[in-house]
Amino acid sequence: MMQWGRDIVALVALIGVAIGFAFASDAEAQALSAGQLVELAIESNPGIKAARARWDAAEHQVLQNYAPADPQFQFSNVDSSRGLGNAALHSYSVTQSLQFPGKALLQADEAKRTARIARLQYDAAIRDLRAAVETGYYQVLLDDSLLGVNRDNVAALKQVLQVSQVAYSANQVTQADFISAEFDLAQAEQQQRAYESGRRNDLVMLNQLLHRAPNAPLELDHTMHLEAVKLPLDTLVDMATRLRQEILATALTERNSNTALELAKMEYLPDFTVGYTFDHYLQQTAAPSPTNLQGQTISIGINVPIFFWIKQREDVASAEYALKAARDDLSSIRSQTEANVVQLVNTAQLAYESSQLYNRSLIPLAQQDFRVALIAYQSNKLQFVALSGALQRSYAASVNYLQAANQFIASRVALEQAIGAPLPQ
Repeated sequence: MMQWGRDIVALVALIGVAIGFAFASDAEAQALSAGQLVELAIESNPGIKAARARWDAAEHQVLQNYAPADPQFQFSNVDSSRGLGNAALHSYSVTQSLQFPGKALLQADEAKRTARIARLQYDAAIRDLRAAVETGYYQVLLDDSLLGVNRDNVAALKQVLQVSQVAYSANQVTQADFISAEFDLAQAEQQQRAYESGRRNDLVMLNQLLHRAPNAPLELDHTMHLEAVKLPLDTLVDMATRLRQEILATALTERNSNTALELAKMEYLPDFTVGYTFDHYLQQTAAPSPTNLQGQTISIGINVPIFFWIKQREDVASAEYALKAARDDLSSIRSQTEANVVQLVNTAQLAYESSQLYNRSLIPLAQQDFRVALIAYQSNKLQFVALSGALQRSYAASVNYLQAANQFIASRVALEQAIGAPLPQ
């Protein structure tokens, strides 16, 4: 009986080793870290490539704003007796439409800011992909750690089952102890299968982010250390308001809305049309004089906004409301970002403190509780239910530590995503 007790204590000690997150091995020379996975994802993920293509497309929409509209060339075969040929006059004309000076510059500024917004969207796509890859990577590490803890728990429960079976055979305990041990073992084995299924699914999601086959093998570096968020909260909030891509893009959208309002007001100013016509008279009777068979005409036209109360005035009103919406959007996203950063910092801090509490205090206490309970059970001073509860508390403490550590890492990754840039080490 004492030998079984020593075996169980040794297995419980293995649980404490399994929860440490440090699984680096010399055999895993090709193991990939979170940073390496992010680099691979950026190179291969089609969403990133699409965002880059949209940025390039926006860049190529700037220069064309400086060019005027294409000129119009017109040839007229005038007063022909049969439609084509035998005309009295051949007329050649070229017209060129020109905007009021200054409009093209404002439109080009809009296009430049739109291209910068596309660049920020590209940066945000990389940021979000980085967060997704890191979250998936750490989730797989959690899966592996949970599998290790539960595997040791299964082994411990098998030993407990053997102890209870021996004790029952010696009429020292009732059959209920043996049945309870069988139930606990079956439940733990089922939990192991659930953890294995979850790990496979998480690997599929990670491969999807890397644009790889769902079941492609991945060798991951299991080295990980928990480091608390050390920057003051005010500093983190200030970083987010200065760096978050959505805030910068919304600010550019506000400036574009302001430019759109200026352009709407400039609709009251006339646009121009400049034309040149060359007439060649083929019949003297059609010419201005018998000796003058050629004529040249220069024309200048402007648009007259006589329907301004329907078009231009409504365009200005619409642009004013669009500008107000852009300003409110900017204020809203700033407020949301600040609140999100504060919440994530609070969550990360609590998760970090919880992980340290479990690692430094609750796990050792739970293991000590199980050792004491085991000795008491062997001496017939403790019921099996109490022994089983002590073992389950030891297992639960290890699992809770892993979950708290994973929540801290997930909150830290989400915090970097909310800020728009990785936190300084």
